[in-house]
Amino acid sequence: MADTTVKPQIQEKQTNCPACNKPIKKRKKYYRNGKYYCSKKCYKKTLKKEAKDEAK
Repeated sequence: MADTTVKPQIQEKQTNCPACNKPIKKRKKYYRNGKYYCSKKCYKKTLKKEAKDEAK
């Protein structure tokens, strides 16, 4: 018989900031909206970019 159990997907650990692509250090993380950023500045930068894209 075939194995019919569903295996959960493994999420990869995020290592770089999505805004500036810098490596994220363990002691300095900023978590918002399901992602880790290297600072609050990068998070706000991403928000402005998304708002600008929506306006277009």
